[in-house]
Amino acid sequence: MPRILLTNDDGVHAPGLLALKKALEGLGEIIVFAPDHNWSAAGHTKTMHKPLRVEETTLEDGSPALTSNGAPSDCVALAVLGLVDPPIDLVISGINLGANMGYDITYSGTVAGAMEAVVNGIPAIAVSQEIQAGVDVDFSTAASVARRMAQLVLERGLPPDTFLNVNAPARPARVPPEVVVTRLGRRVYRDALIRREDPRGRPYYWIGGDPPTGVPEPGTDVGALAEGKVSVTPITMDMTHYRFLADLRTWPLTHSLEDGEGR
Repeated sequence: MPRILLTNDDGVHAPGLLALKKALEGLGEIIVFAPDHNWSAAGHTKTMHKPLRVEETTLEDGSPALTSNGAPSDCVALAVLGLVDPPIDLVISGINLGANMGYDITYSGTVAGAMEAVVNGIPAIAVSQEIQAGVDVDFSTAASVARRMAQLVLERGLPPDTFLNVNAPARPARVPPEVVVTRLGRRVYRDALIRREDPRGRPYYWIGGDPPTGVPEPGTDVGALAEGKVSVTPITMDMTHYRFLADLRTWPLTHSLEDGEGR
């Protein structure tokens, strides 16, 4: 049986993680190793400035899990480095409460869990559920698609240095939902700096603002969710801008201090 490691960034007792685990039952041996608290927007963290603790816990359905004070990427690293017996055939991170599209992947702790797996040569899937005001959160679509994607990845594999980023819409356009292959779209952030003062008059700050939106361009993950479709985006860890390489090579990158430049 394949061995599937699950993690997330909403915390080990988050309902999205339990929904994912239940959806994958029977597909392989499921191992849950997730943070002990929320790590949303943690990015691809690697904890090296403090010790990491690992504890055993129990999920709501009574099944065992491992939990750590580290980030999602730490949980995957700890598992790969020996806290989980090998082999690990697939890592799935999610189901995140909130979509991870476009530029979100650089912030997302959910996506970072998948990235850490790929760094260690293990195929991975990140799964997220869009949320909208006035719409009850329902993980069933994301969970069902996650199971199907897991089956396909276990059967067919993924290219090296590649993982899949899956996003399910808050309002599926049809049942079962249409699943489309997409590229990353463009997020629009409306962050705002919020300044406060503590009782001693010292300033502190929050990064707040309205929730992000996006440009619903056809063929993108943002566009797919706007149409009520599930997006599946292949992500490569090689972020080189290949089309710009030739142009960059024409730049005068080397200069002499004798010509006065750079002074």
